[in-house]
Amino acid sequence: MADFSWDDVDAALFDLDGVVTPTAEVHMRAWAEMFNAFLQAYDGAGDRSPYTDADYFAHVDGKPRYDGVRDFLGARGIDLPEGTSDDPASAETVRGLGNRKNDAFNAVLARDGVTAYPGSVALLDHLRNRGLPLAVVSSSVNAPAVLEAAGLADRFRTVVSGAVAEELGLPGKPAPDTFQHAADVLGVPHARAVVLEDAVSGVRAGAAGGFAAVIGVDRGAGHGTLSDAGATVVVSDLADLVP
Repeated sequence: MADFSWDDVDAALFDLDGVVTPTAEVHMRAWAEMFNAFLQAYDGAGDRSPYTDADYFAHVDGKPRYDGVRDFLGARGIDLPEGTSDDPASAETVRGLGNRKNDAFNAVLARDGVTAYPGSVALLDHLRNRGLPLAVVSSSVNAPAVLEAAGLADRFRTVVSGAVAEELGLPGKPAPDTFQHAADVLGVPHARAVVLEDAVSGVRAGAAGGFAAVIGVDRGAGHGTLSDAGATVVVSDLADLVP
């Protein structure tokens, strides 16, 4: 654990998907199914070539759901109306597509459940023994349901989900505001909190927030990519952070 010690921080702010639980894989499948079905049916202007994992990492990963839709469509030159958050999943709007993806994710979660990474549970156990206050900061509105499904809801003092961010008017990652809000709720100065993230946008949010450290968790983005985005330490598994 070069350049990092738990003695140097008073709180830990965890991203959820891909850091604590492998729900990033569920999200990736849900995004791919939704976007590819949309692209196959869409007959308007723009690039309608199939959506790929590269699109996920470039335009969607770690961002609030509607921002991910908007950014992907913009990259493809596809112009859809914004719509409203109440749009049905069948609506060809930015928010309708976002709601369509959310429905797909919830169906997979209900069917298959989710099991936390063993290394992440080991770190959570260690931090509980230290008495360190913990928060989840996730762009997903589904964060509370995922924590419940994984049996980890009682480990975190606060959960700043995508729904909380929208309610409070907080900009999503890569802006640092959601992480800063979590630290504020915990009553810990930003400079005494550590951010743990696997997404480039989340690492950038942590790097912009004035935190004690940003730990990148490499679940596929690459050590160099996370370091370049601002991670001060990069690990392959959270078990690496257990002394």
